[in-house]
Amino acid sequence: MTDTTVITRMLFAIDALDWATVRKCLADQVELDYTSLFGGEPQTIAADTLLEQWSGLLPGFDATQHLTGPVVETADDRIETHVRAVHVLGDEVWGVHGHYVADLRDDRICALTLRLFYQDGNRDLPAAALERAKNLATTLNQPKRRRACLLIPGG
Repeated sequence: MTDTTVITRMLFAIDALDWATVRKCLADQVELDYTSLFGGEPQTIAADTLLEQWSGLLPGFDATQHLTGPVVETADDRIETHVRAVHVLGDEVWGVHGHYVADLRDDRICALTLRLFYQDGNRDLPAAALERAKNLATTLNQPKRRRACLLIPGG
């Protein structure tokens, strides 16, 4: 029997920025199709590269929440679910609402397609979150500055 929880587990882990769990949900190569959201062409991408992309963007949001409907097994090793993804940055929100189709291999996602129903809110928020995530990463990777201490005898 197919593990129908893998997509929900992956999305929960994305919201928690738990990249180790996200990686466990993905096959080594993933056929990714977000063309209904971003345009372009579907791509086959190494899971580790996909994680680099997601971990370079999602920490730039204050919060994300991916809600799925019931997950249905529609064919051998294929699952589908509706998804509502809310992304928050400050008082701005970007919502993505659609349907995921995921093909599994050994209960890991090897193909993921988003069929977009609609978006709402600020569609420019991903660019702002990406810039913020880059700035956060730069700040975290900088050497710690030592504070000057003034010792006052008897103080």
